Amino acid sequence: MTRQRRSAAFLVVAVVAAASCGGGGSKHAQRRSPTTTSNGTTATTAAPPTAPLTGVPDPSGAYQTRPVLNVKVENLDVYARPQAGLESADIVWEEVVESGITRFLAMFQSQVPAVVGPVRSVRLTDPLIVWPVGGIFAYSGGAAYASNAINVAPVHVVDESGAGAAMFRDRRRSAPHNLYGRGAQLFALGGKPVPPPPLFRYLNPGETFAGSPVAAVNIGFQPGYDTTYTWDKATSRWLRSTAGKPFLTVSGQQIAPANVVVMAVQYTGGVGNFGSEAALIGQGDVWVFAGGKLVKGHWVRPDKAKPADLLDPTGQPIRLVPGPTWVELPDVSYPVGVIPAPPTP
Repeated sequence: MTRQRRSAAFLVVAVVAAASCGGGGSKHAQRRSPTTTSNGTTATTAAPPTAPLTGVPDPSGAYQTRPVLNVKVENLDVYARPQAGLESADIVWEEVVESGITRFLAMFQSQVPAVVGPVRSVRLTDPLIVWPVGGIFAYSGGAAYASNAINVAPVHVVDESGAGAAMFRDRRRSAPHNLYGRGAQLFALGGKPVPPPPLFRYLNPGETFAGSPVAAVNIGFQPGYDTTYTWDKATSRWLRSTAGKPFLTVSGQQIAPANVVVMAVQYTGGVGNFGSEAALIGQGDVWVFAGGKLVKGHWVRPDKAKPADLLDPTGQPIRLVPGPTWVELPDVSYPVGVIPAPPTP
C-alpha cells in the first residue's frame, strides 16, 4: 500500500475529524425502572436482561442460559463463498491471514445456527479475540504454534477429530473447503461462562447514536477482500459488499449488521505472512459506525482477559446500537475510506 494511496483514501474521511461524540456512558448493566404501587409508594423493578453480545432485550431469559459458540469460518473467494450461518452471528471478526486474504471468527450466542461454515483452521489472532468471553471454539485444526495458543485459552476447543456428528463434510464442495458445523450439536458440547460477559457497551432504550452522518465506509483489504458497508435507512443496517458485490450467505441473505467497528491493528510477524498475529493488546484508532453515523476515536486494551474499550475523542465510552456487530481488523497500513452522507435538502 503506497503512501499516496493511503493519503487519497483518507481525503474522503474529512468527516471523521468532525465526529467527536457518540454513545458515551458506563458499562452495560441491568437497568431498573421506578414504578408506583397501589398504596402510593415508589418501588424499583429490574428491567429485563439483555443478550450479552448484542444488547437486545431478553425478556424470556433464554440468552442467559448459553455460552458463546466461536467458529472459525473461511472467506476464500469462490471456494468458501457463500458461507452458511453468518447471518445468525452476534459478532463477527474479520482478520488478515496468510497472503493478505481474510477469515472470520463468528460468535453465536443469542441465535443457534442450523449450519455454519466452511470451518477452517485456527490462527494466532484467535485466542486474543476469544479470551474475554470463553465458550466453545470450533475449528478444523492448525499449525502447532496456533493450536498450542488456542489450547491455553479459556475455551472448550473442538476440532474436526473430536467433534463427532457436530461437524460434517459437504461432498458437494471440494476439500478442505467443505467442513461445516451443526450449531445445536456444537452448543451441546458445553462451554463456560454461561452467559458470557459483554464485549461492547450498548445504548439504553430511547437513546440515539450521536456522530457524523455517513453514507458508507470502505476497508481496504487486498483486492477480492476489500469490503464496503453502505447505510440502508429503510432497515437501519449496514449492507456489506465485498469486491464490489453484495456479500450473501447460502440463504441468499445479505450480511447487514447494526454496527460496524473498524479497529486498526499492527500485525506482528508481517501482515499477511504465515504466523502473523494482530496485536490486540495496546491501543489504536477505531471507527465506529451505527445508526447511519460515525464516531472516530481509539481502542484501548491493556489486558487479554478483558475486552477493548472503545473511546471517543473526549475519552468517553462509545456505546453501540443494540444488535449484531461486525468487527474489522485491518492493518494500520490499510486505508479506511469514509463517504459522507449527502447534504440534507
